Formats: sequence, C-alpha cells, structure tokens
Amino acid sequence: METQPTSVRGPGRPRDEDLSARRSSEILEGAVRFFAEFGYADADLQVLADRVGVGKGTIYRYFPSKETLFFAAVEHGLHQLREATETAAAQAETPLQAIELAIRAYLGFFDRHPEIVELFVQERAHFRDRPQATYFIHQEAHSQGWRQLVLQLIADKVIRDIPVDRMMATISQLLYGTMFTNYFRGRTHAVEDQCQDILDLTFHGILEPGVRT
Repeated sequence: METQPTSVRGPGRPRDEDLSARRSSEILEGAVRFFAEFGYADADLQVLADRVGVGKGTIYRYFPSKETLFFAAVEHGLHQLREATETAAAQAETPLQAIELAIRAYLGFFDRHPEIVELFVQERAHFRDRPQATYFIHQEAHSQGWRQLVLQLIADKVIRDIPVDRMMATISQLLYGTMFTNYFRGRTHAVEDQCQDILDLTFHGILEPGVRT
C-alpha cells in the first residue's frame, strides 16, 4: 500500500477551511476519473497530482494512502448520487412521484457518470476481503428516509401492505442490475424509456387487473 509519513503542521497562517474543502473536492473529482482510467493497481498518484495541478505531497496530506484516496473517491461518487436523487425527489408533489423522480435521477446519474460504476467494479476486484461493498454500506446508511416514505404510502393505501424491506430491496436490486447492464452491455434504448419500463412494471405489474390474485 502506497503511503506517506504523516507530517506535523508547523506555525504559520491558520488553515483556510474553505480552501481545504475545495482542494479536497478537486482531488476527489480528479481521482474518480483517474482510477476509472488507469485502474487501482496501475494508478500512480504522481500522475494524478500533475493532472490536478498540486504536489504529490498535497494529495497525501489529504489522503494518507492510495487505498484511502480510492475509497474516498467511491464515497464522493455516492454522495453525488445521493444529492442527485434527493434533489430530484424534492421537486415531487406527492410521495409516489418522489419515488418516480428518484428512479429517473438514479439511472440518469449513472448514464452520465460511468466512471463511478467502474470504481464499483474495481473495488470488488481489489478488495474482495471487505465484508460489504461501499455502495451497500452507503445505501443502508441513507435508506431511512425512503423507508418512511414507503410506510406513508402503505398507510395511505396507495401501495399494497407488503414488507417494506422486501419492497425496497426488490426495487434497489432492479435498479442496481440495470445500472451494471447499461455499463457492461451498453444501453439498448434511452434512459427515459428504461425508467418508464421500470416504473410501469413496478407500479402496475405484468398481469391484467382481472387476472391478479
């Protein structure tokens, strides 16, 4: 694992927290694309430093190892995903529409950012000993709001009273699989059409109303 000795900050001007946050974000934005292009094993942080326009030591000051930077880059991508879905859902007029807009935002996000999907693949390849992928850790940590929304829809008799965790897991797996299929195979039709198909089958099923039991 590539590491740099920890240094102690000497006397001088106080740390500019805004500048620090901007610099960290710049490094992470560059790292997402960098790891996706070169792969984790072949990634030379000097090349990343040159691309971002900082010294290699600056990268190590923010992220003490290549592994730390890699996982921070994955988290950065997932934070952007969460912002995209929550921003979209916030525009909804009803709880049901919030789910619809979040699904559209999810698939649209990964269509625009395939480099983040590549990081998921690399994490699985290089860190197989980890008990759980960062994607699922992040998903579980931020699922409570969606869980409450589904419970409200059940209480309002908008959707059937079936186990919430089962429902959420099924929809999540459907989206997760679609995201990877799009990445490995390439989209066979527009994201908007994919979203419409998922929403149609999720909300209406495949059986005629008179056939359902």
